[in-house]
Amino acid sequence: MTPRAIGFLGTGSYVPEREVTNDEIVAMVPDITAEWIERKTAIRCRRYAAEDEATSDLAAKAALDALDRAALTADDIDYIILSTSTGDFPQPPTASIVQHLIGAHDAACFDINAVCAGFVYGVELARGLVTARPGSRALVVGADVYSRILDYDDRRTAVLLGDGAGAVVVGEVAEGYGVLALDLSTHGEAQDLIKVHAGGSRTPTSERTLAEGGHFFTMQGRGVRDFVMDNVPPMLERLLGRAGVGVDEVNCFVPHQANGVLLGELVKRSGLTGAHTHLIVEKYGNVGSASVPVALDDAVRSGEIIDGDLVLLSAFGGGMSAGACLLRWSPAGGPA
Repeated sequence: MTPRAIGFLGTGSYVPEREVTNDEIVAMVPDITAEWIERKTAIRCRRYAAEDEATSDLAAKAALDALDRAALTADDIDYIILSTSTGDFPQPPTASIVQHLIGAHDAACFDINAVCAGFVYGVELARGLVTARPGSRALVVGADVYSRILDYDDRRTAVLLGDGAGAVVVGEVAEGYGVLALDLSTHGEAQDLIKVHAGGSRTPTSERTLAEGGHFFTMQGRGVRDFVMDNVPPMLERLLGRAGVGVDEVNCFVPHQANGVLLGELVKRSGLTGAHTHLIVEKYGNVGSASVPVALDDAVRSGEIIDGDLVLLSAFGGGMSAGACLLRWSPAGGPA
């Protein structure tokens, strides 16, 4: 039997209500100005979770939104894959909490952690699972609450990150639509570029790690920029070549919203200036693993993506990992 095409049946997202402007960040972070933040990052504000909101709460709301757009219920879902590096607890997996919150009874659930690249990794896992079990459907959710692990003495990271969640329902779509090509890669030799140093089995939580700030998110910005420019444009070129698609045929480019200035450089380096690059970084900042699905949902709702469009997703994050996915967009979001 010829495998059915696999694509997205619906998209959804959720961002917390609290807006945190650059002026508010300036009041918490020493030696910066609002003008400096916008010039260096193109970010004007970001969202922070409420005190009673955890990653699972954001993820569940995005998941329910995606289900509603797909005209499905939680009981129609066979798998829940949650990409996060800020789970509710070290264990159980946050996906199991999301399952309980949305009522997806008996769905198999697990977390993955490829940091900001994780959503595309989750799509590839979902595609394999749905292909192996015809008629099944998977929820892939990217969700992070980075506001809880920021060091406000570190201006390199504190200005960038926010909280949010995005989701897609993965299932069978009409022939010729859905995922056309997908590529993943990891470069473990660069794993120190993005890190939370303490809290794991190598450096367990202790009074010393707390005093030293070992549980905060850290990033070597210049090294990350070099990694992206060295690895992402060649990945996108290979992916498009494998799909037999020219770069000028891409209608919409949805990248990880790491930094607006970085993304402008990435678009030029990748030859994607003719595509619509959908950006949400100005209003939401870098929302980690939620970046790509939140931006994708925003593009769909705004009408930037229409029937038959070629949509290119690109993500990169700690590990150092990268992922890219090319889709032919299915307008109804449902199976044939």
